Amino acid sequence: MKRTSRDIRTANRYEVLRQIIAESPTSRQELAAATGLSLATVATLVGELLDLRMITEVGFEDSAGGRPRGLVAVNSSGGALIGVDIAETYVHVELFDLGLNVLARAEEDVRPSESLPEQVVGHVATAVGSVVMQAGIEGARVLGVGVSVPGQVDRATGISEYAPNWDWHDVPLLDLLTEHIAYPLYLDNPLRASAVAELWFGAARGRGNAVVVNLGTGVGAGLVLGGGLHRGVSNSAGEWGHTTMVLDGRLCRCGNHGCVETYVGARGIMLNLREIGPDSALLHADDQTATIDALARGVAADDPVARRAVHETARYLGAGVADLVNLFNPEIVVLSSWVARTLGEPLLHEVREAVTRHALPRPLAATEIVLSPIPTDPVCLGAATFALEGALQAVGQKNGKRTAPVRSRTATPPS
Repeated sequence: MKRTSRDIRTANRYEVLRQIIAESPTSRQELAAATGLSLATVATLVGELLDLRMITEVGFEDSAGGRPRGLVAVNSSGGALIGVDIAETYVHVELFDLGLNVLARAEEDVRPSESLPEQVVGHVATAVGSVVMQAGIEGARVLGVGVSVPGQVDRATGISEYAPNWDWHDVPLLDLLTEHIAYPLYLDNPLRASAVAELWFGAARGRGNAVVVNLGTGVGAGLVLGGGLHRGVSNSAGEWGHTTMVLDGRLCRCGNHGCVETYVGARGIMLNLREIGPDSALLHADDQTATIDALARGVAADDPVARRAVHETARYLGAGVADLVNLFNPEIVVLSSWVARTLGEPLLHEVREAVTRHALPRPLAATEIVLSPIPTDPVCLGAATFALEGALQAVGQKNGKRTAPVRSRTATPPS
């Protein structure tokens, strides 16, 4: 779809605000250099953001031989953003100020029997209400709620098209959420959310090409190509977890056999462990979190079964990451989400060795492989940026004498 001048202006406004959040305080001249926009364009966009009270003037800095440069910074108290991470076993919600600092957190456990959309929505509504109450803010200050749900998502309609973990098909998720949550809502996928979080605040910051590997119950890859988020033609890019790792291998929830996810997702790791030590005390039946936690403790204690299970997992993961290195030639591959965070450095070390065995030497030499450095939930952080995008887009629509959608669903935000 061809972008209009309004779309381009919204994207530029978003990029300028992104730079201010990342580099506060900063000058208009520095913003122009960082974004590639003209100084006149940056000055206009900064004026708009000042009018919106999203940023504020914070004084001057000396410039060599010229007039002092005015500095601007994000106005942290100018609004609040909420990020929602819906996963198979939990709903995690964080409330941020405009500087994307966490002000409140809430988590709801999702039991295996609670897979109906209405049940999941109930958990989201409860957790959103909790963070707003904890932060003690007025509802009017919440600019939006970004919601991440696994699987394939239609951002424009707010529909969860396919979530294999719950066998959801064409679930009108934003319609259901709107019945319980009064704030503007924006729906997307954890692969995009985690990639944006790394691009803004994590290991991919300042990188033009990056792959963010999500390792949780589900598995996927968020893609940053040419300095921007890559979505694909139907917002489905990055479904690497459902590429074939082993012909006629393990049955996947998507219906195929041998998918990457069945060997390196939390369930796959449990199967690896079960095959190595069927009677191992590390196994906690039907409890992914407890099993991965026990596995990490076992590795730290030099338990041979735990070490072998991590080695076997890394063998598969390394082969899959090598494919990503060969395909996309990224500057950096980031291992993210809760499984990567829990297994940590031992997994990273094994994966690096396995990638070396499988990747082509030239792209491998240009690629770093690291753990995500983001201390909070990267999916919540990324989801909050989608709410920020949507709020800026809604401003652009109003300024252009168009009315924002009633449910504030995303149409085509700039990233």
